[in-house]
Amino acid sequence: MKNYSFVGPIIAMTLPLVLFLCLRFGLMTDPYLMNLKRHFYIVSAIASLSTIIAIAVGIAGKRLRNIKVSFLALSFISLALLFLLHGLSTPHLLLPETDLAGVAAQLSMLLATIWLWLSSLPSDNKLVELLSGRHKLLLPVWIVLMSIVVIIGMFFPHIIVPLYVQSFKVAIIFITLLLNLITMFRYYQTYRFSRFPIQLAIVYIAGWFMLTQIIMVTGETWRLSWWIYHYLLLASMIVMLIGLVKQYATKGTLISAMRALFTNDPFERITNSISPSVKDLVIATEKKDTYTVGHTFRVTMYALHLAEELQLKPEQLRVIAQGALVHDVGKINIPDDILNKPGKLSKEEREIIEQHPVSGYDMCRELGFMKEELSIIRSHHEKWDGSGYPDRLMGDEIDLLARIVAVADVYDALTSERSYRKAWSHSEAMNVLVGEKGKHFDPTCVDAWVSLCERNPSVYLYPSTTINDDTTGDLISAI
Repeated sequence: MKNYSFVGPIIAMTLPLVLFLCLRFGLMTDPYLMNLKRHFYIVSAIASLSTIIAIAVGIAGKRLRNIKVSFLALSFISLALLFLLHGLSTPHLLLPETDLAGVAAQLSMLLATIWLWLSSLPSDNKLVELLSGRHKLLLPVWIVLMSIVVIIGMFFPHIIVPLYVQSFKVAIIFITLLLNLITMFRYYQTYRFSRFPIQLAIVYIAGWFMLTQIIMVTGETWRLSWWIYHYLLLASMIVMLIGLVKQYATKGTLISAMRALFTNDPFERITNSISPSVKDLVIATEKKDTYTVGHTFRVTMYALHLAEELQLKPEQLRVIAQGALVHDVGKINIPDDILNKPGKLSKEEREIIEQHPVSGYDMCRELGFMKEELSIIRSHHEKWDGSGYPDRLMGDEIDLLARIVAVADVYDALTSERSYRKAWSHSEAMNVLVGEKGKHFDPTCVDAWVSLCERNPSVYLYPSTTINDDTTGDLISAI
């Protein structure tokens, strides 16, 4: 999936469309293949399996703190449960012949498309933020609602079928095609930069959803051409699974994955909470800045220790683990000759450097990072007295997690070797932090860091390493 061009999705859409048109318009024989039991068992089995998969994806989305993954789960839950109703309402099996099967199939595509489209929106979109605030409830509530629809459809089909009037049918077709087209374009644009496998998978899925809608509307029931859309939906689920495994499978065995869910070790908390795609962003960032090898890892460790000292909740620690690892990702867009310049930066060069929080924010808001992580990325260079950048926030206007990362970030910058100076000692760096209390830094955060370091010096003794450095042995094997 990494060597991507738009040729792949075009071919994936064109071939089934050409086959459908050839069958539908007589260029090839389009036999009548009515097999009620086969339809019932195939559709029901696929829908039941996809329900289980969607729930697993939803749990992964919650653990990874990625609202896009949760929306994907909701998309496939909608598809699975209503497509299950489509299978259960196969005529002359459990129910007499009605239009329920066709109505259920159309509604499944509509709701799946809406959630898929929502997953393409930036994380700071007002609607996405509203739903993110109810993140924990989305999955169970939606499952209950869809289950109620299935039950009503099975026992009271006369309630659902009349809702599907001709005007509503036209609206469903238009909305489904339009939203899938938008989704396909947005994920393609995002994939061009980040190369995340799940983004490419969704490009295929959105394209196949469009074809499915076309075949549902124009195909003749039980013809070979009509059966194509069932296989397109099956292909969509398979591609979705492949993309998710490639992007989010961070552990090789079930045992190690389960251990990752319950670990209390702060190092394991970081390495188990990040996906291969986030690691790729970290590696890309550190490759850009050769003098900050291991910076993101150490900043994340320092920030986690400081957050624990401040008695933050486990959910907030997870936010720090995600946000601090990519806090400097915007540096990817800064020219190398500026980023690694050995001498003093000019005013213009300094202005370019100071764009990296906004650049990183814009990048990660398109990748599904949630509001709390985005605040770390955007605000880790804000200052307590309001003289920081990019938004000149002041005091408590700066998110607490960003204030924590700011202390960790500056401490590591001072104690690391840079292109323009040697690394400072721990005591020298601490003197700077204390001297900047109430100006650059939140006094509470600095006091907590001083107290922690005095009580437990091991918290600041992490080696100068990086996520892609093969010489770090056990550190990297754990990742």
